[in-house]
Amino acid sequence: MDLGLRDKRAIITGATKGIGRQILELLIAEGCNVATCSRSIEAVEACIEKASTRKAQVFGDVCDIRDQEEYAAWIDKMVEQMDGVDIFIPNVSAGGGMDSEKNWWKNFEADVLGTVRGVEAVIPHMKENGGGAITMIGTTASLETFAGPQAYNALKASLYTYSKQLGQFHGADGIRCNIVSPGPIEFPGGSWDMIRDTIPKFYEKTLRDHPTGRLGKPQEVAKAVVFLSSPAASWCNGSNLVVDGGFTKGVHF
Repeated sequence: MDLGLRDKRAIITGATKGIGRQILELLIAEGCNVATCSRSIEAVEACIEKASTRKAQVFGDVCDIRDQEEYAAWIDKMVEQMDGVDIFIPNVSAGGGMDSEKNWWKNFEADVLGTVRGVEAVIPHMKENGGGAITMIGTTASLETFAGPQAYNALKASLYTYSKQLGQFHGADGIRCNIVSPGPIEFPGGSWDMIRDTIPKFYEKTLRDHPTGRLGKPQEVAKAVVFLSSPAASWCNGSNLVVDGGFTKGVHF
């Protein structure tokens, strides 16, 4: 199936590793030009060098999405370099944690404001282009109780309401907004890689609870994100796509 992504322009935050990197690689493979950022210029430069192909280019610069002015300026710069934007994927997350109040501030700044500020900066450009697609990254830990009470689960949950409202409000502008909810995803250097070594009993229990007996892979989430972001998903707006291999127990009517 042709996803219709050739020559489209995507901005994805924090795509130098993990799920974000897999999303970037798939977009590039489909012929989509992509812009990304990191707090490390070395990581951005390495990503540009390794990911750019004859079919598509990778643009990027250093950016701390917690700095509102820097974040907005980076988006404007990437839009200028790509001559527009068709897709926005706010991917940066502070991750989970239950150790102190600092987790609430970190998750609010990265997961919530990192999404909201990016959306507010990119929507005017999408309106100028006649439309676009915004795909947020949620988590199944917001759909049902998991692990324990923590900022990551609760604040990610706010994105579901925000995403749905954006889709309703900007549908007439040709802008779709959807969200992908991954279950536990394991990759080198990721949170579940750390959990396996530091909380082995919890890791093993999660494996036993999973109907497939394994955790997900970044590329399995990336494929869903790329589809929802593409013109092939033109009638998907305000959707939540759960990508968890059947891990969650809730029935989504």
